[in-house]
Amino acid sequence: MKNIITYGTFDLLHYGHVELLYRASELGTKLIVGLSTDKFNEEKNKFCEIEYWRRKRLVEAFRFVDLVIPEETWEQKISDVLKYQIDVFVMGDDWEGKFDFLKEYCEVKYLRRTKLISTTALKSVLNLGK
Repeated sequence: MKNIITYGTFDLLHYGHVELLYRASELGTKLIVGLSTDKFNEEKNKFCEIEYWRRKRLVEAFRFVDLVIPEETWEQKISDVLKYQIDVFVMGDDWEGKFDFLKEYCEVKYLRRTKLISTTALKSVLNLGK
């Protein structure tokens, strides 16, 4: 059994998110998703269009996601890796190098992002977040 973990906000869920989650799930047998809470996002000056419990329900709906846990701090990643016996930590390549400190505990992979799609772009097109 190979456990995979990734983290994200997954606001305005789009096919780029789906691709990241699906590709992460293919790296192992169990995919755990750390989903940023509304409070944590506010601390990062990031405000979601969709509240946490609804984003959680959306991510849980994917058959290839096995567990969704709340991401409440930046610092919880090491304890999550240890608690869930993670083999591979996965993030989009826009985070490349930022989580290399986890290589002491597990393999770290940065997956190429889906081109031409992002929540920021969607918000801009929809005139949200202003």
